[in-house]
Amino acid sequence: MSLKSVNQIEKNKSELEIEISAEDFEAAVQKAYLKAKKNISVPGFRKGKAPRKLIEKQYGENVFYEDAVNDIAGEYIDSAVAESGLDIVARPDAQVTSISKENGVVIKAVCYTKPEVEISDYKGIEVEKVVNDVTDEQVDKRAETLCEKNARLVSVEDRPAQTGDITLIDFKGFKDGVAFDGGEAEDFELELGSGQFIPGFEDQIVGHSIGEEFDINVTFPEEYQVEELKGAPAVFHIKLKEIRFKELPLLDDDLIKDSTDFDTVEEYKADIRKNLEESAEKAADNEVERKLFDAVVEKMQAEVPQVMYDIRVDEMLRELAQRLAPNNISLEDYFRYTGQSLENVKKMYEEQAKKQVDLRLALEKIADLEGLEADDESVQAEYARIAEEYGMEADAVKAVLPEDGVKLDVRVSKAVDLIKETAVIK
Repeated sequence: MSLKSVNQIEKNKSELEIEISAEDFEAAVQKAYLKAKKNISVPGFRKGKAPRKLIEKQYGENVFYEDAVNDIAGEYIDSAVAESGLDIVARPDAQVTSISKENGVVIKAVCYTKPEVEISDYKGIEVEKVVNDVTDEQVDKRAETLCEKNARLVSVEDRPAQTGDITLIDFKGFKDGVAFDGGEAEDFELELGSGQFIPGFEDQIVGHSIGEEFDINVTFPEEYQVEELKGAPAVFHIKLKEIRFKELPLLDDDLIKDSTDFDTVEEYKADIRKNLEESAEKAADNEVERKLFDAVVEKMQAEVPQVMYDIRVDEMLRELAQRLAPNNISLEDYFRYTGQSLENVKKMYEEQAKKQVDLRLALEKIADLEGLEADDESVQAEYARIAEEYGMEADAVKAVLPEDGVKLDVRVSKAVDLIKETAVIK
């Protein structure tokens, strides 16, 4: 057995003492030697042919220890966790406390465990459903987007730039009189008032005419992603090369016939109103669900380890990276484009992560209390849903998602259904 002892350090935190026998450690050291020897040179021997004892004599007895421990520690830790019966929520933080050929290896692994959850009064939660009315102004504003889509760009020659104009500029940025990386571009198309650049940049182009060259003064935000530019004043030299504005067509029956499947403005607006009303109904349902979930979390009592929230934040960052990947945008690019930092985004995600983790724990507890089970049909349906969502074969999904996890997801979904079905919607 690899597990020597289990000591509870504090609530939801335990330390495992794990032992790797001298015999198993010796086998791991020998394996590490066989793997590494081809890259080791010892005088008097061809590369890769030096005996292990000679290598250890020259480089130290512990020359292969780190590789050996790294190779086998994982399986010993996993075995010890299983033997302990602990329901851990994160990979253990392991540290070697002693190591020798004679006595093997002792590892201490700190484990965070799933908290005990208490919850009651989760049936019959009362919430108000509010469906916002769709106004004529909203319908008109949505209809006007058709004019935007069919707008044509008209060059301006006889007036200075105005907010809303689309300009073509060259720019070069200087800090303390020295040009900085990433602060220069030619033939850059910029819509004034779009907020694409840092505050003050676009406003100072307004009022200038084609052909003008001028300087503008700005201050980078304190949370800007480039460290040396955070809160720094800068000067941008601008050359205004072109000004254009959008000329919008009239919203009339002719435009409707040419651009949509409808014949009249009246028909087009009626369809817009129908879609907006459906969206308002869906938004109201989503708000009801949010209120129900908030109420469930409020009724839960548990001491949740911070590491569970941290893990969820990290998952959210990976999900963000996956959403950006199809557009060949890295997280670093995203931070640069949005003027944010990793620390700021993590902080922004923290509250959301806490709600999600707490809700999941509450729903799992409700599933336990209600005896909600995941039958085979529901499990297979969940595998099929996931496969369809990710464009994969069901068997491929089953190969990467353990059935126990999918069963728990199904049970949690049933807990959600229970909350909704028993809720009192006013």
